[in-house]
Amino acid sequence: MTGEKDLAVLLQNMEPVLNAGEYVFCTVENLSEIPDIDKVLFFFRETEAVTVVLKKGTANEWSMIYSYIASWITLNIHSSLEAVGLTAAFANALKQENISCNVVAAYFHDHIFIAKEDAEKAMKALHALKMV
Repeated sequence: MTGEKDLAVLLQNMEPVLNAGEYVFCTVENLSEIPDIDKVLFFFRETEAVTVVLKKGTANEWSMIYSYIASWITLNIHSSLEAVGLTAAFANALKQENISCNVVAAYFHDHIFIAKEDAEKAMKALHALKMV
C-alpha cells in the first residue's frame, strides 16, 4: 500500500487529530535502561544518546528528566514517504502562528509534536490549510 504523493490532495484531505495526553522527549544511553519498551512511543538512536518519546506520566514514573512537554497531533492521511511539500506546508502554517514543531514521518502518517500550550492554536492552523 503506497501513500498519497499529490500535495493538493494531501492538504485537502488530511485530518489533524489531537491525541490525548502529554508527551516528553528524554534520553538514555541505551535501550536497556527502559523498564518497558512497549510504553515508548518511538525512539531514535543519535550519536550522543537514544532519544525516547513517551507519555509524561511514564517519564515521571521512571524518574526520567525532560524539559519540554508536548501535545501530539497525527495527520490522518496516508502520505507517501516520497511526497514533496507536506512537511513544508504544515511547518510554514505553524510558523505563521509562532509555533515550533517537531516532526516524525512514519510509514502511514506524519506526526507533529508541539508545545502543550499551543495545541489548540496549532489545530486551527492545520485545519486552515484545508481551505487553501
